[in-house]
Amino acid sequence: MAHARISANLPPDIDPTKAPLAFGRRALPKLNEELQSGELLTQQRALRTLCDLVHDPEKVYQAIEIGFLGNLKTLLRHHDTTVRQKTTEALCTMATYNLGRQGLLQNGFISALTELLDDPEDICRKNTHQVLERMAKSPGGAVAILHAGLIPLLISKLKTEPDGIQELILDALSNCLHVDATEALAAGAVPILKEKLTHSLVTIRIKAALVLSEIGTHAEGKGTMCEEVVLVLVGLLENADPDVQASAAGALKFAIVKPQGRFSALGAGAIPSLLKLVAEEKSKARLSAIKALTLLAELPQGRRTLLGHRAVFQQCLGDPQEAVRRAASTAIRVIEWKP
Repeated sequence: MAHARISANLPPDIDPTKAPLAFGRRALPKLNEELQSGELLTQQRALRTLCDLVHDPEKVYQAIEIGFLGNLKTLLRHHDTTVRQKTTEALCTMATYNLGRQGLLQNGFISALTELLDDPEDICRKNTHQVLERMAKSPGGAVAILHAGLIPLLISKLKTEPDGIQELILDALSNCLHVDATEALAAGAVPILKEKLTHSLVTIRIKAALVLSEIGTHAEGKGTMCEEVVLVLVGLLENADPDVQASAAGALKFAIVKPQGRFSALGAGAIPSLLKLVAEEKSKARLSAIKALTLLAELPQGRRTLLGHRAVFQQCLGDPQEAVRRAASTAIRVIEWKP
């Protein structure tokens, strides 16, 4: 199946080799002046050079000190596609560094970037989402995105953006919803994420399950999840991809915290699939599967079923990971409990 590709190729008339000074010798203050020149070709060439320079964190520091960010913020609204493309590309690179992310936060870039989420050019939107995804990796950036009210907009974009941009949105949401999921739930995130669990791309299925896991860490998210996604998550436990299995098991253990979710999981036949993941010694889903089974063992029906499979958990008592050993010990205790 063919997928749309977002090209970052520049128009044929943009030739950086014709810049007046060779790469590495053009002073940053001079570049900053050229960004303010108002002459389109000069701005395009200056931005291309800047995109190369800011791969060096020292140049990022110097650029922030000189005052580049104010000019870049202005250029985000430029009428020329290439200027917007190269401006967002420079910001992407700067946002890979903590000092760059701090600079963007201090200069109010979150609200400025919001305007580009509807840019007509795919590459400009992709760059913008990549900046937000990198900003969200820091607690301050995630909080700023939440405070800017961007969560409902990002969730709505999951319905319309190409696959590559959807992945960036899901990554950003995962970090932001770790802090707070209230706006996401109000915006109807769970039904949209449920749909993404069956997406044709494995990476989107994995990332959607990870976002659901973050929603499930909040009390208000658990009830919504158990009503919406338990059956789909149980189905994904049988997926051939181990990362899909792991992310599905991780989300499931939150979705079945409430009794309604546990009954749904039992009815969907979750126990055999989870036991299989526990028995696989190198399973990435092992820890989450044990925790999910422990929750199911709190129901009489689940406990009766699991009593005959205690050996699966006992073999985990020798697992090299302490977390797995502790979880297995807890599971055995719950399974063997007698009222």
